Amino acid sequence: MTEAIKTRNRLRFLVPVIAALVLLADQTSKWAAVEHLAGRGRVDVIDGVLWLHLTRNAGAAFSMATGATWLLTLVALVVVVAIIRVSRKLGSRGWALALGLLLGGALGNLGDRLFRAPSFFHGHVIDFLEFPHWPIFNLADSSIVTAAVLIALLSVRGIGIDGQRLGSTQGSARTDDLDPTDGPDPAAGPGDSPADSATDRPDAGSAERTDRSDRSGVPE
Repeated sequence: MTEAIKTRNRLRFLVPVIAALVLLADQTSKWAAVEHLAGRGRVDVIDGVLWLHLTRNAGAAFSMATGATWLLTLVALVVVVAIIRVSRKLGSRGWALALGLLLGGALGNLGDRLFRAPSFFHGHVIDFLEFPHWPIFNLADSSIVTAAVLIALLSVRGIGIDGQRLGSTQGSARTDDLDPTDGPDPAAGPGDSPADSATDRPDAGSAERTDRSDRSGVPE
């Protein structure tokens, strides 16, 4: 097994490990929020900066699409399947981290939609973290946003999922095509290098003088 294959296998293993850690933290924090925040309203953690406020969100982020919980559940399922398929091509630690965070966050909210009240496939997501002028969210949401930022940074730097810089191969090929030393000298004969063509051809003026000398019998 080559080193490249071993590295790829390790990165594939890293994705579910990160996802499992995110999922564990998300579900544990949601359990604690339901147990200790139910019926308490807003609880100050850092006055004017951070509060704990238990809510149940039927929609997506910013409480959008509250009447389409089943559709959001389907979207989350598609995202999970897509991440698992894309992770087969992994060759970058940055992408492994991003996909692991994205998978863990998607699974955390998907679990709420599948198994929490009011019913299977229509469950409401538990949110409990609140900042000023920002919608209430949870750890799964934070993981998804972090993954999105990482993916954007990797894309700006031109790093593909396989770890290669996008366009690097094509760029080197274009440079080679423009190298003036690559092709043979048009004046050289077949199989001759430019240096050979310059040293092996007899001097035309010398050959002409020798021919005249032979005909006259008197050297020039």
